[in-house]
Amino acid sequence: MPAFRQVGEKQLPNPVLCMSWSPKRDLIALANTTGELLLHRLASFQRVWSLPPSEYTGKEITALAWRPDGKILAFSFGDTKQVVLCDVEKTEILHMFPVQSSVTCMNWMEVVEENSALSSFYNSEDESKLFLPELPTLPKSYNTTSKIFSEEKSDEILNLLGEVRLNILVLGGDAGCVELYAYGMYKIATLGEVSGTCRSLSLSSDLKSLSLITEVQSADSISEICYVQLDTGLLSDCLPEVTRMARKFTHISTLLQYLHLSLTCMCEAWEEILMQMDLRLTKFVQEKNTSTQVQDEFLDLLLWGQSSPELQALLMNQLTVKGLKKLGQSIESSYSSIQKLVISHLQSGSEALLYQLSEVRGMSQWKQKFERLGLDSDAIDDAITAVGSFSLKANELLQVIDKSMKNFKAFFRWLYVAMLRMCDEHVPPELNKMTQKDIAFVADFLSEHFSENEELFDRKGKYFNVERVGQYLKDEDEDLVSPPNTKGNQWLKFLQESTHLKESPLLFPSYPQKSLHFVKRMMESVIEHCLQKPAEVIGKSVKQAVFLPLYAVPDNSERIPRLFELPSLWNDKKGKMHCVVFCMPEISPSKLYLLRKGTDPNRHVPNSLMSIDLSHYLDSTDDNGVAAQSHYVYSCLDARFYDDEMLTVVLQGSEDQSSRRILAQVSLASSLSCDSEFHWEPSVRLDQQCSTIPCQGLVLGNQWRELENMKAQFVAVNGIRKVACVLSANLRHIRVFEMDVEDEDDEGADSQNASADQDGLETTISSQGPVEESLESEGESREQEGDMFQKSEELLQSQEAL
Repeated sequence: MPAFRQVGEKQLPNPVLCMSWSPKRDLIALANTTGELLLHRLASFQRVWSLPPSEYTGKEITALAWRPDGKILAFSFGDTKQVVLCDVEKTEILHMFPVQSSVTCMNWMEVVEENSALSSFYNSEDESKLFLPELPTLPKSYNTTSKIFSEEKSDEILNLLGEVRLNILVLGGDAGCVELYAYGMYKIATLGEVSGTCRSLSLSSDLKSLSLITEVQSADSISEICYVQLDTGLLSDCLPEVTRMARKFTHISTLLQYLHLSLTCMCEAWEEILMQMDLRLTKFVQEKNTSTQVQDEFLDLLLWGQSSPELQALLMNQLTVKGLKKLGQSIESSYSSIQKLVISHLQSGSEALLYQLSEVRGMSQWKQKFERLGLDSDAIDDAITAVGSFSLKANELLQVIDKSMKNFKAFFRWLYVAMLRMCDEHVPPELNKMTQKDIAFVADFLSEHFSENEELFDRKGKYFNVERVGQYLKDEDEDLVSPPNTKGNQWLKFLQESTHLKESPLLFPSYPQKSLHFVKRMMESVIEHCLQKPAEVIGKSVKQAVFLPLYAVPDNSERIPRLFELPSLWNDKKGKMHCVVFCMPEISPSKLYLLRKGTDPNRHVPNSLMSIDLSHYLDSTDDNGVAAQSHYVYSCLDARFYDDEMLTVVLQGSEDQSSRRILAQVSLASSLSCDSEFHWEPSVRLDQQCSTIPCQGLVLGNQWRELENMKAQFVAVNGIRKVACVLSANLRHIRVFEMDVEDEDDEGADSQNASADQDGLETTISSQGPVEESLESEGESREQEGDMFQKSEELLQSQEAL
């Protein structure tokens, strides 16, 4: 019987560019050449969901990685140079951020180190909940591109942060640019020392070093594959401080996104119909034949009840009674929506931002702990001041809205009655009552808003700016057309006369001439500068510890997708080692090489370089029952680390057996038991000194399976879930295997459970419920199934003993 059980097979319509198993569930993510992202599950390789390409995100996926808890999937686009974080359960884009160069590889790891300082921090997390109200969810009626913060009863910040334990998303670019993002959100380090193009990378779980495989152009224009190890000791030494700082800064990044989306909703609430009054009055000025001012025309109508024929034509033919009512309703509805968003969203978001920045400022004062990480108290003070200015501008907008709503209500009520009288219609008694105070209020409004402005016409193409709210929501650098009138403001007068208070750092500047959008952009740039400083300091602390040129890149006529190419990296958490598996087909096609380096660059690892001879004897029997031995020589097509002690490989027969493909598990324990040590000459490329590398024979046992009717080429594995996915050379044909199948009798139960799980997921998807619950139940059923099998085996053994 084959050692691995096939549970699914599929021919895909589009070639696959990259694939990756979820670390926690039986799910595999695939990206194809059309830019589509697919999520399939183990049972029958059923599709769970697909995310089509779009102009907004991108159409060329270059790399993908799972968050260690399996709840968020990160993927990058080469055409738009963006990284996207997607919620696996809701199929929603949670966050996007731009990168300097196109991402060629990514790795998402979780810290496993424990110490007392971290434990106390984990227990004291979420203190902000004691002081700050929960952020209101954004209205669902607005077309915000990202649906983050729009779900009821969901704390999206905690969803993005995940567990308190630090996790870091590492991105490698085609220009040697490497960036580290804490929790996939906050850039914690930028490394600029790497030469060449990053092909794969792995950050050790103890944060002591970062391993990279790079492709470097040598002096004689030969592309070389090199192993690089960077010393990230500062992250490891300051792990509690880095975790606390990263958590705070990720909160701040998320709050900035919340404020941005809130302002986007406000802009959508403001309607273009509100500009009708300005445009129609401008047209009236251009077409009227008299020299009378528009302001005087309306004042005559207010005081004497008489209007010129031109004004009467404007009101009755262009504006109309029905249009006036519609305009009044639009203004009231729009202003009320904006007012609610400012009070509930902008103000609460600004308060939360001030709280988090104040805590970061307190951290920056603890210089013994945080100074070496680059926390600058002056930059944080500037950020706090910028947030204060944003809050002041939001309050200023509230005052403008309140005043405008009162003015428009009184103005439209009077104008509505005047227009009803013009067309000799009945005026309702409740509208007919107008006191002297009301007349004075409307007269002040007309004199302030209806005076012609030649300078405004040169700037905006209109003479009037009756509508004063929209200017605050314009994303432009120009000054406000009609800034608030501060005459008679006693507080401002007191500040200007006080030499000490005028320049006091305790008072936030108000920027009365600027829009809300402008102040928000200024706040974002100041906070971004504040967040960038630690990334630069940590990045400069990272030094190159190891540089080993491995081999020259073979000139293949068929170019393999970069993400499938060897070498493959692995972080052995228990042994605290970086492991690299690779082949050198031009030098020794039937050998597989294993390189090991300690995560601590100063630590020596015995048997650091080994090779495995891919010649194998398969025991078999002929038709007469006579034992025979068949000798096969293989070349390795692909190899991935199944776990710390096992490799999963796809082997191809040599010469006349070239159509033979084998999926096998190779144990590393026997290969690493060699006594001889390889003496590396660092100045010479490895493929030029490979004859002295210690070699071990291939030991497969029964851990192999022939892949019939398939030109297998690549494999993706998950040793935690004990699954593998094999991809053909044409990148379209896929087979999925369960790797630890111990008994053929158990296969029926397995398939039943798998089909039951599949039905459960279909039900979940159809009801649009959470995928996570059904997927976790699947894991539990597989564990229960294993327990049942173990108990039945023990029962059989006891019966045999009796």
